[in-house]
Amino acid sequence: MSDQRTAALRARFRAMHASGCFVLPNPWDVGSARLLVGLGFQALATTSSGLAWSMGQQDNHITLESALEHFRRLSASVDVPVNADFEGGFAVDPGEVGANVARAVDTGIAGVSLEDSTGDSAAPLFPFTLAVERMAAAREAIDARGGDVLLVGRSEGFIAGRPELDETLRRLSAYAAAGADCLYAPGIRTPEQIAAVVAAVAPKPVNVLVSTPFTTVEALAALGVRRVSVGGGLARAAWTGFLGAAREIASHGTFAACGAAVSGTEMNGLFDR
Repeated sequence: MSDQRTAALRARFRAMHASGCFVLPNPWDVGSARLLVGLGFQALATTSSGLAWSMGQQDNHITLESALEHFRRLSASVDVPVNADFEGGFAVDPGEVGANVARAVDTGIAGVSLEDSTGDSAAPLFPFTLAVERMAAAREAIDARGGDVLLVGRSEGFIAGRPELDETLRRLSAYAAAGADCLYAPGIRTPEQIAAVVAAVAPKPVNVLVSTPFTTVEALAALGVRRVSVGGGLARAAWTGFLGAAREIASHGTFAACGAAVSGTEMNGLFDR
């Protein structure tokens, strides 16, 4: 991937966050990424869960090397910006997080998301000060590489067993002050929660996760949301079709679901670009 092409995609991605509201869906491999671009989406985001499932693993169980190779492959396969789901940075120590973020930047991505979840149900979020230091280290690593990659600061309380709006707002505001360009609290759902997050970090843009039908792009845009992602939603939808067809064959010896699927001819046509 040329430096000129990468720089152009990163500049385009930043411009997309300046106004309006856009959807960046989450592919899990090159094929799904290319089909989403073919449908007209102007940016994509990776999904840690979708990638893990495609590798036969649980979410949050892939390695750093697997994630980096995935970012590299996806970024090279499409001509739209790609935001990388970098989970918790594959480290705890801020210095190690920064070093890993630097490696992620070198894969050609246009954005990178960093979470504050620990994976420990007893203490699901990193202590506040440590979480802010980790975000600042990610910012420093990006700046050392030229500063053009968008840093997304995520606070996971609403999906990690700590659905406390005040603490989420405190963390997101601190992440914004530490250098996050876009803020994200997966799991917020009500208009009041979303509006509170938008107001707390304004004028910085906010990402909202929508993987169930609780809202619309139009409604989110009216609340001031700048971007919408679906996380593992598309991957789950794909696996739903796969499991339904496979279970029918295994349980009944019939093939109705396969017969109702998109044809091979149509699929080949979608990739003939």
